[in-house]
Amino acid sequence: MTPLHAILARTIRTDGPIGLDRYMALCLSHPAHGYYATRDPLGARGDFVTAPEISQMFGELVGAWAAALLAGFSSSTKPCLVELGPGRGTLMRDALRALRAAGADFDLHLVETSPVLRALQAERLADARPTFHDSVASLPEAPLLVVANEFFDALPARQFVRTPRGWCERRVGLGEEGALAFGLDPEPDPQLTAEAPDGAVLTVPSAALATMRDLARRLVRDGGALLAIDYGHAEAGFGDTLQAVEGHAFADPLARPGEADLTVHVDFSALARAATAEGAAVHGPVPQRDFLLALGLEARAARLKARADASQAAAIDAAVTRLTDPSPRGMGALFKVLGVSHPAFTALPALPSV
Repeated sequence: MTPLHAILARTIRTDGPIGLDRYMALCLSHPAHGYYATRDPLGARGDFVTAPEISQMFGELVGAWAAALLAGFSSSTKPCLVELGPGRGTLMRDALRALRAAGADFDLHLVETSPVLRALQAERLADARPTFHDSVASLPEAPLLVVANEFFDALPARQFVRTPRGWCERRVGLGEEGALAFGLDPEPDPQLTAEAPDGAVLTVPSAALATMRDLARRLVRDGGALLAIDYGHAEAGFGDTLQAVEGHAFADPLARPGEADLTVHVDFSALARAATAEGAAVHGPVPQRDFLLALGLEARAARLKARADASQAAAIDAAVTRLTDPSPRGMGALFKVLGVSHPAFTALPALPSV
């Protein structure tokens, strides 16, 4: 039993079973025992690897994308470059090389709740003098260029299961010998009326939608754009995509609360609808493979290989292959890229307008 398991058990015994959104929030963000509050989860010694950790090319291309957009900002107010959930700061460190080469002018802001990761970001990005935020709510009232790589997947979501009674919310309660177990509300949610066979699972990304609506309002009001890169599906559908990862392997999401990463696949169509409802323009989504190749991944790899030895060249080729793998579970296909912007941006680099 993990320390957070004991806290959850007491909460459930007192208040009853909790929704998946609350469970995810406690597992990931509990101030003393939450997953992100207590560790650096990235890399070979952690639990998973993200695209920026695979190759510097990923961050450099995102930086080139951002530089192209910043050059078109028309406001007299200095823009803010914002990264949501910056991990170790690897993406932004690599992006800054491209941004500085292009002469881009901006203030850097990082939205990060993990004290462990914030310390790594502060050290790695010290020369950029970033301003840290606990949430998007405290970002300045200025044009924003927001980068969110593997951010929306970790925001708390609700789940509902179709039963003969209707859509009943999935909750986390206590089973035999105090183990955590999934159960369902006895009464269905009257607001959910979608047709689906019994047993179908509907994931409602409540926190992701709220965050997207907030950011879209800001972009429409103050100007700017957002780039979201994450794994998920371009069209809405049914299915249980909740997953836990520990030690680079899938794990039981209820077995060790606070010790494993919890995510759900991003519903890009839902994010797009949330953005357009606030008056923002939507671009994409497109597969990560298409996005990176359109930005010149192969040309960047060739330039790096021209200065590399045989071993380094092989590593560069392996990184390109991994980032653009078009197989159904490969990063090139599973990961999607969505752009959201002020309506004045009729086009964003490497992303089609919708």
